[in-house]
Amino acid sequence: MKIENKELRETLLAADEPAPFVILNSDAIVPVLLVCDHANNRFPRSLGAMGLNYLDRVSHIALDIGANAVAEALADNLGATAVLCQYSRLIVDCNRNLIDESAFLNCSDGVEITGNHNLQNHEKEKRASEIYWPYHNAIKDQIVRLKKHGIDPVVISIHSFTPVINGEDRKWEIGVLWDKDPVTAEIFLTRLVEAGYFVGDNKPYSGKDPEDFTIDFHAESAGLPHVGIEISQDLINHSDGGKRISDILKEIISLVITKHRSKKIEKKESSR
Repeated sequence: MKIENKELRETLLAADEPAPFVILNSDAIVPVLLVCDHANNRFPRSLGAMGLNYLDRVSHIALDIGANAVAEALADNLGATAVLCQYSRLIVDCNRNLIDESAFLNCSDGVEITGNHNLQNHEKEKRASEIYWPYHNAIKDQIVRLKKHGIDPVVISIHSFTPVINGEDRKWEIGVLWDKDPVTAEIFLTRLVEAGYFVGDNKPYSGKDPEDFTIDFHAESAGLPHVGIEISQDLINHSDGGKRISDILKEIISLVITKHRSKKIEKKESSR
């Protein structure tokens, strides 16, 4: 008689729980793909509260506050496709390589994540197979779809950061994260400064490999234009602030599209 391992057979997500990702404007052919790795603070029912109180579960350790609203507004205003993760970064961080210890945080900003203590490999694999890879496969599928239309999309990841972490203030208002695409980064850096923001060039986080996994994995590996945008949460934790930032980013992204379109035309003409 074959005995199944109950731990391996049980699923992380119940059939009536939300999918691991949501796609906005899935048929759009605008040359931009928006991604939001930390859009939600949802926990699967099977994991309970993971040892966290309510305030911790709605805080910056569980999601990028305001990033979801900015990504949704940009998708709506640009008519562009967006892929948003629907589960908390504390379940599995979709912006980390799975071999990175920070993919399954034990502690964040002084808060112990007891639900992640002593995780077994099969528990990590379940989170990866039911949330992490479905999300990343959805991004890959959208890039493939756009390429079938002859479009090399600018991949833009939307994040937010807490103004204070581990007791230290972060002075930046917006960060522009990049590695192999200085052209796109420079447009954002210049225009955001002109808009009056205190801007970090690869601050408060770096876009250099191996940081910023989603951009590395999907955009840099395919030679696609890309940038990561980090926004201080005190600027977008209310609707007015989120709208202002979204409006400014929309204008900058429109300039980026025009810039890359011109470069593509120039390249074609020079090859004749």
